[in-house]
Amino acid sequence: MSKRIILGVEVTNRVERASDVQKVLTEFGCVIKTRLGLHEVSETSCSPSGLLILETYGDESSIQELEKKLAAIPGVNVQKMVFGE
Repeated sequence: MSKRIILGVEVTNRVERASDVQKVLTEFGCVIKTRLGLHEVSETSCSPSGLLILETYGDESSIQELEKKLAAIPGVNVQKMVFGE
């Protein structure tokens, strides 16, 4: 069984960092199988922070590089879950 690697990506300032995060996600688009974005929104406000859940696919070195580049962005916190080790 191959490993299933899920990355949780917290973006603490979406307004300032969304474009930086998007550039990295686009660069590594071929190793992202599923992407889910979550943030609070209401009629009167939109949360300044957000959470991305990334289900990855492909070679582990590319996934590690994705994780490293995301974590290097100020205000971005990355956590990893690995299944099937």
